Amino acid sequence: MRKTVIFILTFILSISLIISSAKANSIPPSVSADGVILMDATTGNILYSKNKDVKYPPASTTKIMTALLALENCKLDEVVKVGKKPPLVDGSKIYIFENEKLTVKDLLYGLLLQSANDCAEALAEHISGSKENFAELMNKRAKELGCKNTTFKNAHGLYDDNHRTTAYDLALILKELIKHPEYKEISTTSIYYIPPTNQTGAKRPIWNKNKLVQKNSDSYYPECIGGKTGYTVQSKHSYVAAASRSNQTLIAILLHDTKHTYWSDVINLFNYGFNNFSLETFHSKGDSLGTYSINKNTEIPIVSAETSFYVKDKNSDEEPQFKINDQSLIKGDFKKGDIILDASILYKNKNVGTLKIASNVDYSSNNNLLASFKNTQITSSGLLKIASCVAIGALVVAFISVRLKKRFKKKRKKFKHIH
Repeated sequence: MRKTVIFILTFILSISLIISSAKANSIPPSVSADGVILMDATTGNILYSKNKDVKYPPASTTKIMTALLALENCKLDEVVKVGKKPPLVDGSKIYIFENEKLTVKDLLYGLLLQSANDCAEALAEHISGSKENFAELMNKRAKELGCKNTTFKNAHGLYDDNHRTTAYDLALILKELIKHPEYKEISTTSIYYIPPTNQTGAKRPIWNKNKLVQKNSDSYYPECIGGKTGYTVQSKHSYVAAASRSNQTLIAILLHDTKHTYWSDVINLFNYGFNNFSLETFHSKGDSLGTYSINKNTEIPIVSAETSFYVKDKNSDEEPQFKINDQSLIKGDFKKGDIILDASILYKNKNVGTLKIASNVDYSSNNNLLASFKNTQITSSGLLKIASCVAIGALVVAFISVRLKKRFKKKRKKFKHIH
């Protein structure tokens, strides 16, 4: 009896510990940085944030925008001739020389691994002619990506009173940057050697400062696909990173960290995200979504125009829904496959994305009846039934016609006989 009681108590205690552990894992970790965001890279959904729209000086995390513009505007083997100003820039650098010829690839390695300010300015001048023009390009591209609280004044992030961004805006920039496989390859390289140039006769070694990709580091995180550190006295410490597990990629941004705990903080953020959320397919391209009423007499079949996703809370059983944003199609003309509507994806009472909807038939506002007929989506068996009905109807009509003709002839004979 005593053993049974001990077993039951042990079992209850074990269950309690498991439940307590699960609850603890579902609570966002404490992060020392002032501006923080954890974002799903596919949907843009925010999984955790703190002061996400507050402006902070980003220091060298600025360089993710410089890298993005270099990848968008240059080829990796493109040769850059260094001007007078880049070698004179302050702060971290790999000591390039005036008139030295390096490839864009070499400069990107210096930019992302060594956080070299001279490489940043060399790329800026190569792309835009001057660092001032490049700053204008940075701000233009930031707005295109949806950044609303960002002003860049330089390509490297050295402190400037007006050089500001937010955790949310940096997440949007990194979200775009990780679409480039070249970035992932460069950013996860532990050590790179710049080959001899017209100014140097020896290879130039460059080490990656990102501890999350260094296998011998106590902060090594195998799922990390890239990151960038930053620091100035005024900006404090900052760090941006992305990590992928299974089919999901998360982005973490930490700005203005006075305690320099971002290595452990970012790992805790990633683990929190992967443990509590999963990326799920909402609708695949071509999935039937039912019908949509164009008018009282016409309904058209609609399908998902693209594969859509949502981020599922692993601690919830709630399922996503969609709500079509009503739009009049009475005067529209479209073909099968054309995108004609969009819908809001709703999950846990929040709008978490947009679903593009396509017509599954051709439709013309000038010929509604034809469109309605097409909308019935008749199957081959249905066509056989219709054909059979038409054939039977034709036989019935023919039979009645023959009978009427015979009766008409008899009446005609009687009429002649009487007269």
